[in-house]
Order: sequence, then C-alpha cells, then structure tokens
Amino acid sequence: MIDINESVMQFLLAFVVVGPLLGAAAALLPAPPGLKGKSPEQAVLRHGVTVTGAVLIAAIVLALGFDHDQPSKMQASTDISWIPALDVRIHLGIDGISLPLLVLTALLTFLCALYSYFKMPSGPSPKAFVALLLVLESGTLATFAVLDLLLFFLAFEMVLIPMYFLIARWGGEGRAEAAWKFILYTLLGSVVMLLGLLLIGIKAGTFDMVALATDNGRSLTASVQVIAVLAIGIGLAVKTPMWPLHSWLPDAHTAAPTVGSVLLAGVLLKMGTYGFVRILLPITPDGFTDFAPYLAAFAVVGIIYGSLACLALAKRGAKGDLKRLIAYSSVGHMGFVLLGIATMTPTGVNGALFANIAHGLITGLLFFLVGALKDRTGTTDLDALAEQTGAALYGKAPRFGGLLAFGAVASLGLPGLAGFWGEMLALFGAFQPAAELSRPAFLTFMAIGAFGTLLTAAYLLVVVRRVCMGAVPQDAPKLADVQSYEYAAWTPLVALTVVAGLWPKTLLGLTDPAVQQLLAGGTR
Repeated sequence: MIDINESVMQFLLAFVVVGPLLGAAAALLPAPPGLKGKSPEQAVLRHGVTVTGAVLIAAIVLALGFDHDQPSKMQASTDISWIPALDVRIHLGIDGISLPLLVLTALLTFLCALYSYFKMPSGPSPKAFVALLLVLESGTLATFAVLDLLLFFLAFEMVLIPMYFLIARWGGEGRAEAAWKFILYTLLGSVVMLLGLLLIGIKAGTFDMVALATDNGRSLTASVQVIAVLAIGIGLAVKTPMWPLHSWLPDAHTAAPTVGSVLLAGVLLKMGTYGFVRILLPITPDGFTDFAPYLAAFAVVGIIYGSLACLALAKRGAKGDLKRLIAYSSVGHMGFVLLGIATMTPTGVNGALFANIAHGLITGLLFFLVGALKDRTGTTDLDALAEQTGAALYGKAPRFGGLLAFGAVASLGLPGLAGFWGEMLALFGAFQPAAELSRPAFLTFMAIGAFGTLLTAAYLLVVVRRVCMGAVPQDAPKLADVQSYEYAAWTPLVALTVVAGLWPKTLLGLTDPAVQQLLAGGTR
C-alpha cells in the first residue's frame, strides 16, 4: 500500500470510469491522438491499447493507494448532486468487494486491446471496434464504482449496445441471431429490474446505495422487499446467467469474436452477481431470505445442467463446439457463485466473490486459447480439431497444448489454482447457511453441487484427451505454437490464476471485512 491523498484517489476513480469514454470519442476522430502507426487502422488500434493501458495503470495505482486496513470503508468517494428532484447523485466509491472487479475489468480490457492490435477480428473499420470496446469498458467499470441505484442501472445498460455490435458486426457464423437474442433477453430482464429499483428508491426516499445498505431494509416493508427482490433478481439472473434464463449465452459466445467472448465471460457476467451482493443482500435482507432457497435450487440445477451439457458436447461424434462447451461451463461455474450468495453467510459470499474473479481469469484465458486455435485451424468443432491435430496438440504445439491443459485443470478446480477456493467456500457456506435458512435443504444443495464438481472434471478431462493427447501423424499439417503477442496477452492470466490459488488471502483479505460489514447491516 502507498499513501495517496484522498483527492488524488477520487480523481483516479473518476478517470478509470470516464477515461475510456473520452478515449472512445477520440478514437472516432479523423486522426485519433494515439500513437502513430503505419496506417490509420494501426494507429487507432494503438490508441485503444494506450487508453486501456492508462486505465489499467490508474486502477493499479488505485489498488495500491487503497487502505487495506479498512476494506469495508468506501474509499475514493465522490458524491455530487445530479438530479435534485429525484435525489439522484453522482456517487462513486470502492471497497473490498468492488476493487478486485474493477482491476479485473481494466486488466482484461487491456489484454483484449493488446491482442486485437496483433489479431484484429475480421469486420468493419477498427475505429468503430476500438470505440465500442472502450464504451464497453467504461460501462462495466462504472457498474462496479457507482453507489446510486439509478446510476447503477444506467451503467448496467450501457454495456448492452457495444456488446451487441461487437457480436453482430465482428462475430462469426450466426452472429445476427445471437446478437438479437443477447439484446432481447438482457433488455427484457433490465426493464423488470428497473421497476424493482424504482420501487426501492420511492419507498425508501433515496436511491443512495450506501444509505440504503446502512438502513438494512428497515424503511421497507416485507412485501416491498419481496417484490423488489423478485423484480431486481430476474434482471440480475439474466445477466449472470442463471438457469433457466441462460439460453442467450451459448449462442452469444459461439458467435462472438475472441475478445467479445473474453469480456462477456470475464466481466459482464460478474455484473449480475455483483448486483446480488451489493444491492439485494444488504438493502432487502428479509425479502432475500425468502427467495434464498429458490436461488440456491436454481443454482445447483444450473451446475448439473451446465456440466451435463458440456459432457454431451464433449462426446465423440456429438458435433461439439469448443466455444459453446466453455460457454455452457460458465453456466455451471456461475451456479457456484449464486449458491455462495444464497447461503447469506460470510463464508459463502466470500466464496462467491472469489469464484467471480477466478472465473474471469480462467475462462478469459480459455476463450483466448480457443480463439487462437480457431485462427490456426479454422474451426472449433471438437471432431474437426481432433482430425486436424490428430488429438496431438501437445506434440504439434507443446506450449499451446500445455496452456490449454492448464486452463482446463484450473477450471475444474484443481487445488493450488484459483478455481478451487471459490467453489470450496461456496460449498462450505451451504454446509452451514444463515440461521434463517433451512440447513437440511442447503445440505442437499451442497451434495448436488459437490457432484457437479465431479462432472466438471469429467468433461474437461475428456476435452484435453480429445484435443491434446495422441501421437502426431506423419502427414499432419504444421501448427504454430504460442506467439510473442499471445504470451503478452495470456501470461498475466496464468500468473494471477496461480497467485490467487496459492495465496487466497490476497483476495479474501480484501473481501471478508467488507462482506462481514455488509451482512451485519450495510457499508460505511
């Protein structure tokens, strides 16, 4: 930790949120003020790397200046009246819950911009691509930084349009249908969520999330809390995505360009689970208690469903698409996050927050690898890949095969890697849920979730065996191994997966005090 003046911290947080928007506007200028390149297209791609790099540096400095002795306290706060008639304020701040998500978003967006500089997805002008990428980053960062319900909704919605166009204009086969499905599902969920947010703000007399969390639902009747949890929960569940509201996700991931899939899985899905923790748990605790068993039930169904879908796709002759398989795996992994939140315990919620970060790192790496594999082979179909590589990725491109195996074992929750701790803590939380919840029911959920971890290991090991393990055919075409720019984009994700797995206290030390304070009655 370094000692940074509070006003500097406020500026850094404001820059992290607004900087990408300014960069997006600059990218659309006739001559973007980024670093010069050999062509206008190269110059604008360098501009994207420069802006996202500056935002990442600001986020890291923000993390270094964060007071780690008081992670439950809102820091770098800015509170300015915006719409007095509605008591809507431009209220920004970070604590131990939001800071890791803020840094993860800045990191993944920078890595995506860097990767795109060397491997721009085929499609229209890079100007629009870079601008949309930066608008997407700004909306996601704002979601984790704002402390006003209406601002949260605006930021939550801000990411939909850029992601829609990234899929529709730079995606692959079936991109138009997938993009429409994505926007329709998420918009319909958001309309219902807005009604719930307005209900809370009108009944409580304020939209300020800190004040509402401190009040801890005392100004809201039980019926208002139940209605608000149902309405807001539907909108958040669509974005998470929770079974059975997940059906937009596989199509979106399959059609999206590589960087679109990385950001969709790495950060956009986290917006939904973050809303459960930041809004519903502290602001509507009584209403959330009523719905927690149902949330846990949907979560474990999602764990089993996602794993079985992946097993079906991994079978030989099933025409399984590797991108689609990883997308279905996200349904299962996010099920563990929802299970941890549903326990309403510090152990479970900390596990959910840890699993959020781990999923962003590991699944982001897997989508990078699958995208690069498609660039090399022209396909992500498992049967076609097995034919082209002879199921011998280890022999043809050993470093590439090693990274794919690393991502798979990290995703299945191997102890010592980041994927292990979140799922384990979520299951421990279900073993001893909050006193108001039925322990026999949650013990059942825990057993089902534990069985899901076995299914996860099964399908991921099948994938590794089918793609990586085998003798190299003599007539097999050459396959390029990991390139230098790929090392630059992927190494941070590998390193952080190992660090978070070996030293979980690095993350849990931030989240635990904030979670304890949140469950005890809000934030300070």
